[in-house]
Amino acid sequence: MPRGDKSSYTSKQKRQAEHIEEGYEKRGVSRREAAKRAWATVNKETGGGKKSGSGRGKKTNRSASRKGGKKAAASRSTRKRASSRSSTRRKSSTRKSASRSRSRKSSSGSRSRKSARR
Repeated sequence: MPRGDKSSYTSKQKRQAEHIEEGYEKRGVSRREAAKRAWATVNKETGGGKKSGSGRGKKTNRSASRKGGKKAAASRSTRKRASSRSSTRRKSSTRKSASRSRSRKSSSGSRSRKSARR
């Protein structure tokens, strides 16, 4: 069997690799690198392609997927926090400038009233 031949993988493993590859491509990784990473992840989780002989089944180890999911979620939340911070800053600066202009108007109005009373 030549190197890179995927015939010994189950259909489930092939689907998993395809799904993982799509996720990497969405994040901006090149197609070739995404395929490499996807198959490396499938190999780590399932122990490679199907092998002959009874009693050779192993439980799947989802640590690689879990790690990738946590990384993606962390980057999403960081981006979300950063964008909300900048919008909050914009809002507060708008509020500050509006309150300044209001205070100027009210203070100038009160001066004219005081002078009119005298």
